[in-house]
Amino acid sequence: MDGDLLWTAVGLVLVFEGLFPLLAPRAWRRTFLRMVELREGQLRFFGLLSVTLGLLIVAWLSN
Repeated sequence: MDGDLLWTAVGLVLVFEGLFPLLAPRAWRRTFLRMVELREGQLRFFGLLSVTLGLLIVAWLSN
């Protein structure tokens, strides 16, 4: 993987992560508070789901 591509991906992640609190801070805060209440197993499941979907998108776009 090219270094520029990696930093581009990191930059895009930061842009997407920042959109929700920028555009809807109250909804973002409510969502974050609900996430804090989740059990570890539930958080791990959502993390696994996120990683899996990310890898599938990367694999799909690289073909």
